[in-house]
Amino acid sequence: MTFARRAVLTAMLGTALVAVPAEARKKKKAEEVEKPVPGTLIDNIEGLSPDGKGGIEHFDGFLIAPDGHVAEVYHEGEKRPKYADYRLDGEGQVVVPGMIDAHTHVMMLGFSKLTLDLSSTHSLDEALARIAAWTAAHPEAPWILGTGWNEVEWGLGRLPTAAELDRVTGGKPAWLTRIDAHGGWANTAALEAAGITAKTKDPKGGRIARTASGAPEGVLVDAAAKLVAAKLPAPRPEDRDAALAEAQLDFLRNGVTAVADMGTSIEDWQAFRRAGDTGRLRVRIVSYADSIANMELIGGPGPSAWVYDDRLRLSGVKLFLDGALGSRGAWLKQPYADDPETRGLPLLSQTQLSNMMSRAALDHFQVAVHAIGDEANAVVLDALEELSSTYTGDRRWRIEHAQILDPADIARFAAHGTIASMQPQHEASDRAMAEARLGPARLSGAYAWKSLADAGATLAFGSDTPVEPARPFTGMAVAVTRQGADGQPLGGWQPQETISREAALTAYTTGAAYAMFAEDRLGRIAKGYRADFLFVDKDPMTVSPEALRDLTVKETWIGGQQAWAAEESAKSEEALRPEEEDGQEGR
Repeated sequence: MTFARRAVLTAMLGTALVAVPAEARKKKKAEEVEKPVPGTLIDNIEGLSPDGKGGIEHFDGFLIAPDGHVAEVYHEGEKRPKYADYRLDGEGQVVVPGMIDAHTHVMMLGFSKLTLDLSSTHSLDEALARIAAWTAAHPEAPWILGTGWNEVEWGLGRLPTAAELDRVTGGKPAWLTRIDAHGGWANTAALEAAGITAKTKDPKGGRIARTASGAPEGVLVDAAAKLVAAKLPAPRPEDRDAALAEAQLDFLRNGVTAVADMGTSIEDWQAFRRAGDTGRLRVRIVSYADSIANMELIGGPGPSAWVYDDRLRLSGVKLFLDGALGSRGAWLKQPYADDPETRGLPLLSQTQLSNMMSRAALDHFQVAVHAIGDEANAVVLDALEELSSTYTGDRRWRIEHAQILDPADIARFAAHGTIASMQPQHEASDRAMAEARLGPARLSGAYAWKSLADAGATLAFGSDTPVEPARPFTGMAVAVTRQGADGQPLGGWQPQETISREAALTAYTTGAAYAMFAEDRLGRIAKGYRADFLFVDKDPMTVSPEALRDLTVKETWIGGQQAWAAEESAKSEEALRPEEEDGQEGR
């Protein structure tokens, strides 16, 4: 049920006091009249929130101040205001804090909603059919762009080829990003546009898949993908605005009220600012620039202040040290079990990494480093040992993914307060692939969030969307079961790494907030915090793992205002989408 149907405007004018001769009676009467309290009272709920100490606080009401902060939290039996501007009867519904996604790609998510999406395809033939249909439906498109393909999901046993893509793209150049965003699939026209031939050498930190004769086969990994990406038509500002609206809608539907955007370009930042200027920035975004240059351009002398009522700030920079496990770009200490000729693709030398981290830390920008393989994680930890003596204070160094770890390195995370920014859904999606890539001997350090937490590392959970859907309750279910949607494997994969529901909820709320220097305002329903919260259909602390995975968000509130409601989704969506200019069709 919606706010409009439940909210009751409380009479703010008490009965006028009748003048009486006796001053004493007049004073007593005035004391008996309770003064109206400004704000919105959310009452008669089953509320729960991390208490900031590792536990869960339960309550049945709270008051939102007019400025969008929580003014007071009420527990059973506690007196609450008799008069408020508004009173919302929650009718016993469950209320939890807004979820915080600690690792997203905001604009990539938005564009995945506007271009060809192959993430739900289960075979090469199905993907080719979808590409053909999209090509036929968009004759005006100069390039065929899309994302989400996964040859592992297809059971292909090899990479797709340019020749296969040629059959369904009608001669237009096509570039389709792999599900992990660490590679792409090009057709012949796209390879020609980028000037890639058999004579083109693999760039440092990249790989061109080749035929037996050395000709490019169609797939480009990590740095090699930039050869084609540089030739793509740049999105227009209005395209970016539309993509941002789509991304925000996806977050709101799934109960995500704040995100860390990993890899913000200057064009992305400008889109965020346009949305803020026009009142269309609803989800809170903490940005990490995609390069040192854009970090300096956006932030100037240091991390930016919060703007748009705590909806946007630049915190730091996102650096890449290696690629992804699926495309064998993750940098391992030992060769891949299913490809002994490679250990992955280091994208930076240790000196380059240390220099870039030092440049950011010099002006107190927060540093987040993408590291998936065990060697990549070890190199980041080595750099932190070197830099931490120079750059002291509360730095909150972040390692993004921390997927494959040498067990000997796990204890090193806590030494310098390193945050493990992890994505539980990757464990469920990657399980079979990880076993093939790593072999059984290296699985004990894979997706090891329990071991990291036990060693004293702070966990911050996210999705890596659009690589995985931004569904925090699904992520919670994976974190506490180590199982996929099919309930497999029985008992969980590496079950010693399961964590409690309290720990999982904390990692999606206060842990994620801490990871972005926002723990003083986000992640809890508590006095002084921003009133970001959700109405959900079940208690995530008590439902079955299956029900937790599919938990439904009924309403999403940000800053004390309803930002999305299932019963009024069309209205919620209209409020986010940019207005179309005369004579210009929105995309």
